[in-house]
Amino acid sequence: MTTANELTLGLVPLARTTFDIPLATDVLAQVRSRLAGAGLTLTGPASLITTLDEAQDAARELATSPPDLLLVLQATFANSTMVMSLAELVDAPLLLWAIPEDRTGGRLRLNSLCGVNLGTHALKRAGHPYHHLYAPPDDDQALKTIRTLALAGRVARRLRQARIGRIGENPAGFEPCSLDREVLQARFGLDIVQVTLPALFQSVRAVDPHEIDESLANLGGRVDGLAELDQSALHGTLGTYRALRQLAAREKLDGLAVRCWPEFFTELGCAACGAMSMLSDEQTPCSCEADVNGTITQLILQWISGEPAFGTDLVSVDVAEDVTVLWHCGLAPLTMADPTVRPRGTIHSNRRLPLLMEFPLKPGRVTLARLSESASGYRLVVGSGEMIRAPLSFSGTSGVLRFDRPAAQVLDTILGEGLEHHLSLTYGDHGPALLALAAMLDLPVLRL
Repeated sequence: MTTANELTLGLVPLARTTFDIPLATDVLAQVRSRLAGAGLTLTGPASLITTLDEAQDAARELATSPPDLLLVLQATFANSTMVMSLAELVDAPLLLWAIPEDRTGGRLRLNSLCGVNLGTHALKRAGHPYHHLYAPPDDDQALKTIRTLALAGRVARRLRQARIGRIGENPAGFEPCSLDREVLQARFGLDIVQVTLPALFQSVRAVDPHEIDESLANLGGRVDGLAELDQSALHGTLGTYRALRQLAAREKLDGLAVRCWPEFFTELGCAACGAMSMLSDEQTPCSCEADVNGTITQLILQWISGEPAFGTDLVSVDVAEDVTVLWHCGLAPLTMADPTVRPRGTIHSNRRLPLLMEFPLKPGRVTLARLSESASGYRLVVGSGEMIRAPLSFSGTSGVLRFDRPAAQVLDTILGEGLEHHLSLTYGDHGPALLALAAMLDLPVLRL
Protein backbone atom coordinates (compact mmCIF):
# COMPACT_ATOMS: atom_id res chain seq x y z
CA MET A 1 0.00 0.00 0.00
CA THR A 2 1.35 3.44 -0.90
CA THR A 3 1.58 6.30 1.57
CA ALA A 4 0.08 9.72 0.99
CA ASN A 5 3.46 11.10 -0.13
CA GLU A 6 4.41 8.33 -2.58
CA LEU A 7 3.89 9.00 -6.27
CA THR A 8 2.54 6.13 -8.35
CA LEU A 9 3.68 5.40 -11.90
CA GLY A 10 1.86 3.05 -14.21
CA LEU A 11 4.86 1.81 -16.21
CA VAL A 12 4.06 0.01 -19.45
CA PRO A 13 7.09 -1.02 -21.58
CA LEU A 14 6.28 -1.57 -25.24
CA ALA A 15 8.38 -3.61 -27.63
CA ARG A 16 8.25 -5.55 -30.89
CA THR A 17 9.84 -8.98 -31.12
CA THR A 18 11.55 -8.20 -34.44
CA PHE A 19 13.89 -5.80 -32.61
CA ASP A 20 16.60 -6.50 -30.02
CA ILE A 21 14.56 -7.89 -27.13
CA PRO A 22 17.56 -8.64 -24.85
CA LEU A 23 18.70 -5.01 -25.13
CA ALA A 24 15.14 -3.75 -24.60
CA THR A 25 14.86 -5.98 -21.51
CA ASP A 26 18.09 -4.50 -20.16
CA VAL A 27 16.80 -0.96 -20.80
CA LEU A 28 13.60 -1.78 -18.94
CA ALA A 29 15.58 -3.13 -15.96
CA GLN A 30 17.62 0.08 -15.82
CA VAL A 31 14.49 2.22 -15.95
CA ARG A 32 12.70 0.25 -13.25
CA SER A 33 15.75 0.38 -11.00
CA ARG A 34 16.10 4.15 -11.42
CA LEU A 35 12.43 4.84 -10.77
CA ALA A 36 12.18 2.55 -7.76
CA GLY A 37 15.42 3.97 -6.37
CA ALA A 38 13.90 7.42 -6.53
CA GLY A 39 11.07 6.33 -4.25
CA LEU A 40 8.41 6.06 -6.96
CA THR A 41 5.85 3.28 -6.66
CA LEU A 42 5.58 1.24 -9.86
CA THR A 43 2.45 -0.48 -11.07
CA GLY A 44 1.74 -2.19 -14.37
CA PRO A 45 3.42 -5.13 -16.12
CA ALA A 46 6.92 -6.05 -15.00
CA SER A 47 8.02 -7.37 -18.42
CA LEU A 48 7.84 -6.16 -22.00
CA ILE A 49 4.43 -5.87 -23.68
CA THR A 50 4.61 -7.00 -27.29
CA THR A 51 0.99 -7.49 -28.43
CA LEU A 52 -2.19 -5.43 -28.53
CA ASP A 53 -3.99 -7.98 -26.35
CA GLU A 54 -1.31 -7.65 -23.66
CA ALA A 55 -1.50 -3.86 -23.83
CA GLN A 56 -5.28 -3.92 -23.44
CA ASP A 57 -5.01 -6.28 -20.47
CA ALA A 58 -2.49 -3.94 -18.83
CA ALA A 59 -4.69 -0.93 -19.55
CA ARG A 60 -7.76 -2.55 -18.00
CA GLU A 61 -5.79 -3.46 -14.86
CA LEU A 62 -4.35 0.05 -14.52
CA ALA A 63 -7.78 1.59 -15.10
CA THR A 64 -9.10 0.00 -11.90
CA SER A 65 -6.70 2.13 -9.83
CA PRO A 66 -5.32 4.88 -12.06
CA PRO A 67 -1.75 5.97 -11.34
CA ASP A 68 -0.55 9.54 -10.91
CA LEU A 69 1.25 9.21 -14.26
CA LEU A 70 1.01 6.63 -17.04
CA LEU A 71 4.58 6.17 -18.29
CA VAL A 72 4.83 4.35 -21.62
CA LEU A 73 8.41 3.24 -22.18
CA GLN A 74 9.06 2.72 -25.86
CA ALA A 75 11.62 -0.03 -25.32
CA THR A 76 11.66 -0.71 -29.06
CA PHE A 77 9.69 0.47 -32.05
CA ALA A 78 6.03 -0.53 -32.09
CA ASN A 79 3.02 0.74 -33.98
CA SER A 80 0.53 3.11 -32.38
CA THR A 81 -2.21 0.61 -31.51
CA MET A 82 -0.85 -0.26 -28.07
CA VAL A 83 -0.28 3.37 -27.10
CA MET A 84 -3.77 4.29 -28.23
CA SER A 85 -5.40 1.51 -26.23
CA LEU A 86 -3.59 2.70 -23.10
CA ALA A 87 -4.58 6.34 -23.69
CA GLU A 88 -8.21 5.41 -24.23
CA LEU A 89 -8.62 3.20 -21.17
CA VAL A 90 -6.43 4.69 -18.41
CA ASP A 91 -7.52 7.96 -16.78
CA ALA A 92 -4.08 9.39 -16.07
CA PRO A 93 -1.65 11.87 -17.63
CA LEU A 94 0.40 10.16 -20.31
CA LEU A 95 4.17 10.35 -20.81
CA LEU A 96 5.91 8.64 -23.74
CA TRP A 97 9.61 7.90 -23.19
CA ALA A 98 11.96 7.32 -26.13
CA ILE A 99 15.48 5.95 -25.52
CA PRO A 100 18.50 7.29 -27.49
CA GLU A 101 20.50 4.71 -29.39
CA ASP A 102 24.23 4.53 -30.12
CA ARG A 103 25.25 5.09 -33.73
CA THR A 104 27.21 1.90 -34.33
CA GLY A 105 27.11 1.73 -38.10
CA GLY A 106 25.23 -1.53 -37.72
CA ARG A 107 21.73 -2.65 -36.93
CA LEU A 108 19.16 -0.20 -35.51
CA ARG A 109 18.52 -2.30 -32.45
CA LEU A 110 15.62 -0.43 -30.78
CA ASN A 111 14.29 2.34 -33.03
CA SER A 112 12.58 3.73 -29.95
CA LEU A 113 12.34 7.32 -31.11
CA CYS A 114 10.48 6.47 -34.29
CA GLY A 115 8.02 4.41 -32.25
CA VAL A 116 7.28 7.37 -29.99
CA ASN A 117 6.94 9.60 -33.04
CA LEU A 118 4.33 7.25 -34.48
CA GLY A 119 2.49 7.21 -31.16
CA THR A 120 2.48 10.98 -30.69
CA HIS A 121 1.04 11.48 -34.16
CA ALA A 122 -1.82 9.09 -33.48
CA LEU A 123 -2.50 10.65 -30.09
CA LYS A 124 -2.50 14.17 -31.49
CA ARG A 125 -4.89 13.23 -34.30
CA ALA A 126 -7.25 11.60 -31.79
CA GLY A 127 -7.13 14.55 -29.40
CA HIS A 128 -5.40 12.71 -26.54
CA PRO A 129 -3.06 14.94 -24.49
CA TYR A 130 0.41 13.60 -23.78
CA HIS A 131 3.94 14.51 -22.71
CA HIS A 132 7.12 13.20 -24.29
CA LEU A 133 10.65 12.47 -23.14
CA TYR A 134 13.82 11.55 -25.04
CA ALA A 135 16.62 10.54 -22.70
CA PRO A 136 18.71 7.56 -21.57
CA PRO A 137 17.62 5.60 -18.50
CA ASP A 138 20.27 7.18 -16.27
CA ASP A 139 19.41 10.80 -17.10
CA ASP A 140 18.83 12.84 -13.91
CA GLN A 141 16.73 15.48 -15.67
CA ALA A 142 14.45 12.76 -17.03
CA LEU A 143 13.85 11.57 -13.49
CA LYS A 144 13.00 15.10 -12.38
CA THR A 145 10.57 15.46 -15.28
CA ILE A 146 8.85 12.19 -14.40
CA ARG A 147 8.50 13.19 -10.75
CA THR A 148 7.15 16.62 -11.71
CA LEU A 149 4.56 15.17 -14.07
CA ALA A 150 3.51 12.52 -11.56
CA LEU A 151 3.10 15.16 -8.86
CA ALA A 152 1.04 17.34 -11.19
CA GLY A 153 -1.05 14.33 -12.15
CA ARG A 154 -1.75 13.55 -8.51
CA VAL A 155 -2.81 17.15 -7.84
CA ALA A 156 -5.08 17.17 -10.89
CA ARG A 157 -6.80 14.01 -9.66
CA ARG A 158 -7.16 15.34 -6.10
CA LEU A 159 -8.61 18.56 -7.43
CA ARG A 160 -11.38 16.64 -9.20
CA GLN A 161 -12.23 15.00 -5.88
CA ALA A 162 -11.90 18.10 -3.69
CA ARG A 163 -14.62 19.56 -1.49
CA ILE A 164 -14.49 23.23 -0.51
CA GLY A 165 -16.61 24.69 2.27
CA ARG A 166 -17.90 28.19 1.52
CA ILE A 167 -19.04 29.99 4.66
CA GLY A 168 -21.35 32.85 3.78
CA GLU A 169 -21.10 34.98 0.63
CA ASN A 170 -18.39 37.28 -0.65
CA PRO A 171 -18.73 40.92 0.46
CA ALA A 172 -20.33 43.40 -1.95
CA GLY A 173 -17.78 44.95 -4.29
CA PHE A 174 -15.35 42.03 -3.91
CA GLU A 175 -15.79 40.58 -7.38
CA PRO A 176 -12.55 38.53 -7.15
CA CYS A 177 -14.28 36.42 -4.51
CA SER A 178 -17.52 35.90 -6.42
CA LEU A 179 -18.50 32.37 -7.32
CA ASP A 180 -20.17 30.67 -10.27
CA ARG A 181 -20.53 27.26 -8.70
CA GLU A 182 -21.84 25.43 -11.75
CA VAL A 183 -19.06 26.69 -14.02
CA LEU A 184 -16.39 25.95 -11.43
CA GLN A 185 -17.67 22.45 -10.81
CA ALA A 186 -18.04 21.71 -14.51
CA ARG A 187 -14.52 22.97 -15.23
CA PHE A 188 -12.64 21.22 -12.42
CA GLY A 189 -15.00 18.58 -11.03
CA LEU A 190 -14.77 19.70 -7.40
CA ASP A 191 -17.68 20.21 -5.00
CA ILE A 192 -18.66 23.40 -3.17
CA VAL A 193 -20.47 22.95 0.16
CA GLN A 194 -22.37 26.10 1.14
CA VAL A 195 -22.78 26.91 4.83
CA THR A 196 -24.57 29.99 6.19
CA LEU A 197 -22.95 32.29 8.70
CA PRO A 198 -25.81 31.88 11.23
CA ALA A 199 -25.36 28.10 11.11
CA LEU A 200 -21.64 28.44 11.74
CA PHE A 201 -22.16 30.96 14.54
CA GLN A 202 -24.55 28.55 16.21
CA SER A 203 -21.87 25.84 16.04
CA VAL A 204 -19.26 28.23 17.47
CA ARG A 205 -21.46 29.09 20.44
CA ALA A 206 -22.03 25.37 21.08
CA VAL A 207 -18.33 24.47 21.32
CA ASP A 208 -17.39 22.87 24.64
CA PRO A 209 -15.46 25.42 26.76
CA HIS A 210 -12.99 22.67 27.67
CA GLU A 211 -12.07 22.35 23.99
CA ILE A 212 -11.46 26.09 23.84
CA ASP A 213 -9.25 25.89 26.93
CA GLU A 214 -7.28 23.09 25.33
CA SER A 215 -6.74 25.11 22.14
CA LEU A 216 -5.71 28.12 24.20
CA ALA A 217 -3.13 26.09 26.10
CA ASN A 218 -1.70 24.66 22.89
CA LEU A 219 -1.58 28.04 21.20
CA GLY A 220 0.05 29.67 24.20
CA GLY A 221 3.14 27.58 23.59
CA ARG A 222 3.60 29.17 20.17
CA VAL A 223 2.16 32.68 20.42
CA ASP A 224 2.88 35.48 22.92
CA GLY A 225 0.50 38.11 24.26
CA LEU A 226 -2.69 36.06 24.48
CA ALA A 227 -3.30 36.99 28.12
CA GLU A 228 -3.31 40.68 27.17
CA LEU A 229 -6.24 40.31 24.77
CA ASP A 230 -9.99 40.53 25.37
CA GLN A 231 -10.58 37.00 26.63
CA SER A 232 -14.19 36.75 25.50
CA ALA A 233 -13.22 37.67 21.94
CA LEU A 234 -10.17 35.40 22.08
CA HIS A 235 -12.41 32.50 23.13
CA GLY A 236 -14.72 33.36 20.24
CA THR A 237 -11.88 32.96 17.74
CA LEU A 238 -10.78 29.69 19.30
CA GLY A 239 -14.38 28.48 19.27
CA THR A 240 -14.48 29.38 15.58
CA TYR A 241 -11.35 27.30 15.02
CA ARG A 242 -12.97 24.32 16.74
CA ALA A 243 -16.27 24.72 14.89
CA LEU A 244 -14.60 25.05 11.48
CA ARG A 245 -12.38 22.08 12.24
CA GLN A 246 -15.40 19.98 13.15
CA LEU A 247 -17.24 21.14 10.03
CA ALA A 248 -14.29 20.18 7.81
CA ALA A 249 -14.09 16.73 9.41
CA ARG A 250 -17.84 16.11 9.25
CA GLU A 251 -18.27 17.24 5.63
CA LYS A 252 -14.88 15.90 4.47
CA LEU A 253 -13.80 19.36 3.35
CA ASP A 254 -10.31 19.91 1.95
CA GLY A 255 -10.39 23.68 2.46
CA LEU A 256 -12.57 26.58 3.58
CA ALA A 257 -13.49 29.98 2.18
CA VAL A 258 -14.87 32.16 4.96
CA ARG A 259 -16.75 35.45 4.88
CA CYS A 260 -14.69 36.93 7.69
CA TRP A 261 -16.21 40.40 7.95
CA PRO A 262 -18.21 42.27 9.05
CA GLU A 263 -20.40 39.66 10.76
CA PHE A 264 -17.67 37.94 12.76
CA PHE A 265 -16.98 41.29 14.41
CA THR A 266 -20.52 42.65 14.61
CA GLU A 267 -22.40 39.44 15.53
CA LEU A 268 -19.88 37.04 17.05
CA GLY A 269 -17.63 39.69 18.60
CA CYS A 270 -14.30 38.31 17.42
CA ALA A 271 -12.02 37.93 14.40
CA ALA A 272 -11.94 34.82 12.21
CA CYS A 273 -8.29 35.42 11.19
CA GLY A 274 -6.62 33.50 14.00
CA ALA A 275 -8.86 30.49 13.48
CA MET A 276 -8.02 30.41 9.77
CA SER A 277 -4.32 30.72 10.55
CA MET A 278 -4.48 27.68 12.80
CA LEU A 279 -6.42 25.62 10.27
CA SER A 280 -4.12 26.54 7.38
CA ASP A 281 -1.19 25.57 9.59
CA GLU A 282 -2.81 22.12 9.88
CA GLN A 283 -3.14 22.03 6.07
CA THR A 284 -6.84 22.75 5.90
CA PRO A 285 -6.28 25.95 3.89
CA CYS A 286 -8.57 28.88 4.53
CA SER A 287 -9.14 32.06 2.59
CA CYS A 288 -10.93 35.15 3.81
CA GLU A 289 -13.74 37.08 2.12
CA ALA A 290 -15.25 33.75 0.94
CA ASP A 291 -12.63 33.52 -1.81
CA VAL A 292 -13.20 30.00 -3.14
CA ASN A 293 -10.71 30.35 -5.99
CA GLY A 294 -8.15 31.50 -3.44
CA THR A 295 -8.72 28.38 -1.35
CA ILE A 296 -8.42 26.19 -4.44
CA THR A 297 -5.10 27.86 -5.24
CA GLN A 298 -3.88 27.28 -1.70
CA LEU A 299 -4.87 23.62 -1.97
CA ILE A 300 -2.93 23.26 -5.21
CA LEU A 301 0.18 24.84 -3.70
CA GLN A 302 -0.14 22.79 -0.52
CA TRP A 303 -0.50 19.52 -2.42
CA ILE A 304 2.51 20.35 -4.59
CA SER A 305 4.79 21.58 -1.80
CA GLY A 306 3.62 19.39 1.06
CA GLU A 307 3.62 22.54 3.22
CA PRO A 308 0.96 25.10 4.22
CA ALA A 309 -0.08 27.86 1.85
CA PHE A 310 -1.16 31.44 2.56
CA GLY A 311 -3.60 33.78 0.80
CA THR A 312 -2.36 37.36 0.79
CA ASP A 313 -2.65 40.85 -0.72
CA LEU A 314 0.08 42.78 -2.50
CA VAL A 315 -0.06 46.12 -0.68
CA SER A 316 3.18 47.95 -1.47
CA VAL A 317 5.74 48.14 -4.29
CA ASP A 318 9.12 49.83 -3.92
CA VAL A 319 10.46 50.21 -7.45
CA ALA A 320 13.76 51.71 -6.28
CA GLU A 321 14.55 48.75 -3.99
CA ASP A 322 12.80 46.32 -6.36
CA VAL A 323 10.72 44.76 -3.57
CA THR A 324 7.05 44.30 -2.79
CA VAL A 325 5.14 43.79 0.45
CA LEU A 326 2.65 40.95 0.85
CA TRP A 327 0.25 41.39 3.75
CA HIS A 328 -2.92 40.19 5.35
CA CYS A 329 -4.67 40.94 8.60
CA GLY A 330 -3.31 37.98 10.52
CA LEU A 331 -4.24 34.60 9.04
CA ALA A 332 -0.87 33.31 7.82
CA PRO A 333 0.10 29.84 9.10
CA LEU A 334 2.39 30.03 12.11
CA THR A 335 4.91 27.77 10.37
CA MET A 336 5.62 30.69 8.02
CA ALA A 337 6.84 32.92 10.86
CA ASP A 338 10.41 34.17 10.81
CA PRO A 339 12.09 31.87 13.36
CA THR A 340 13.98 34.83 14.84
CA VAL A 341 10.70 36.56 15.80
CA ARG A 342 8.20 35.12 18.27
CA PRO A 343 4.61 35.40 16.91
CA ARG A 344 2.19 37.54 18.92
CA GLY A 345 -1.54 37.47 19.26
CA THR A 346 -3.04 40.82 18.35
CA ILE A 347 -6.21 42.67 17.39
CA HIS A 348 -7.59 43.57 13.98
CA SER A 349 -6.15 46.91 12.91
CA ASN A 350 -9.57 48.28 11.90
CA ARG A 351 -12.08 46.35 14.01
CA ARG A 352 -9.94 46.28 17.19
CA LEU A 353 -10.85 42.71 18.17
CA PRO A 354 -8.71 39.55 18.46
CA LEU A 355 -7.46 37.05 17.46
CA LEU A 356 -4.93 37.75 14.74
CA MET A 357 -1.43 36.34 14.36
CA GLU A 358 1.31 38.94 14.06
CA PHE A 359 4.75 38.14 12.65
CA PRO A 360 6.99 38.76 9.64
CA LEU A 361 7.21 35.94 7.10
CA LYS A 362 10.37 33.86 7.18
CA PRO A 363 13.03 34.33 4.50
CA GLY A 364 13.35 31.83 1.67
CA ARG A 365 12.26 30.92 -1.82
CA VAL A 366 8.52 31.11 -2.46
CA THR A 367 6.17 30.16 -5.26
CA LEU A 368 3.04 32.25 -5.85
CA ALA A 369 -0.07 31.36 -7.80
CA ARG A 370 -3.68 32.28 -8.43
CA LEU A 371 -6.49 30.40 -10.10
CA SER A 372 -7.68 33.49 -11.92
CA GLU A 373 -11.04 34.04 -13.56
CA SER A 374 -11.87 36.60 -16.22
CA ALA A 375 -14.36 37.12 -19.02
CA SER A 376 -12.38 34.67 -21.17
CA GLY A 377 -12.38 31.89 -18.57
CA TYR A 378 -9.88 30.49 -16.09
CA ARG A 379 -6.11 30.73 -16.17
CA LEU A 380 -3.27 30.05 -13.76
CA VAL A 381 -1.11 32.92 -12.58
CA VAL A 382 2.38 31.78 -11.56
CA GLY A 383 5.23 33.70 -9.95
CA SER A 384 8.30 33.15 -7.82
CA GLY A 385 10.76 35.10 -5.74
CA GLU A 386 12.75 35.42 -2.55
CA MET A 387 11.17 36.40 0.74
CA ILE A 388 13.65 38.68 2.48
CA ARG A 389 14.21 38.85 6.22
CA ALA A 390 12.87 42.23 7.25
CA PRO A 391 11.05 43.89 10.15
CA LEU A 392 7.28 43.71 10.14
CA SER A 393 6.04 46.11 7.47
CA PHE A 394 2.48 46.43 8.79
CA SER A 395 0.51 44.99 11.69
CA GLY A 396 -0.69 41.44 11.15
CA THR A 397 1.29 39.10 8.90
CA SER A 398 3.46 40.50 6.15
CA GLY A 399 6.62 39.78 4.21
CA VAL A 400 9.02 41.66 1.97
CA LEU A 401 9.32 39.82 -1.33
CA ARG A 402 11.69 40.29 -4.24
CA PHE A 403 10.04 38.73 -7.28
CA ASP A 404 12.23 37.08 -9.88
CA ARG A 405 10.92 39.69 -12.31
CA PRO A 406 11.29 43.44 -11.65
CA ALA A 407 8.71 44.69 -9.17
CA ALA A 408 7.50 47.37 -11.59
CA GLN A 409 6.75 44.70 -14.22
CA VAL A 410 4.90 42.56 -11.69
CA LEU A 411 2.74 45.51 -10.68
CA ASP A 412 2.03 46.41 -14.32
CA THR A 413 0.97 42.82 -14.99
CA ILE A 414 -1.35 42.65 -11.98
CA LEU A 415 -3.04 45.97 -12.69
CA GLY A 416 -2.90 45.79 -16.47
CA GLU A 417 -4.43 42.30 -16.52
CA GLY A 418 -6.95 43.23 -13.82
CA LEU A 419 -5.97 40.27 -11.65
CA GLU A 420 -7.62 39.41 -8.37
CA HIS A 421 -6.32 41.14 -5.24
CA HIS A 422 -5.51 37.82 -3.56
CA LEU A 423 -2.38 35.80 -4.35
CA SER A 424 -1.42 32.54 -2.67
CA LEU A 425 2.07 31.44 -1.76
CA THR A 426 3.99 28.49 -0.39
CA TYR A 427 7.66 28.03 0.31
CA GLY A 428 10.01 26.40 -2.20
CA ASP A 429 10.46 26.36 -5.99
CA HIS A 430 7.42 24.66 -7.49
CA GLY A 431 7.05 26.39 -10.86
CA PRO A 432 7.62 23.28 -13.02
CA ALA A 433 4.89 21.31 -11.27
CA LEU A 434 2.48 24.24 -11.57
CA LEU A 435 3.19 24.59 -15.28
CA ALA A 436 2.69 20.85 -15.77
CA LEU A 437 -0.59 21.02 -13.86
CA ALA A 438 -1.77 23.96 -15.96
CA ALA A 439 -1.11 21.95 -19.12
CA MET A 440 -3.05 18.95 -17.74
CA LEU A 441 -5.98 21.21 -16.82
CA ASP A 442 -5.81 23.07 -20.12
CA LEU A 443 -5.26 26.35 -18.30
CA PRO A 444 -3.44 29.27 -19.96
CA VAL A 445 -0.56 30.52 -17.83
CA LEU A 446 0.21 34.13 -16.94
CA ARG A 447 3.67 34.70 -15.44
CA LEU A 448 4.29 37.32 -12.77
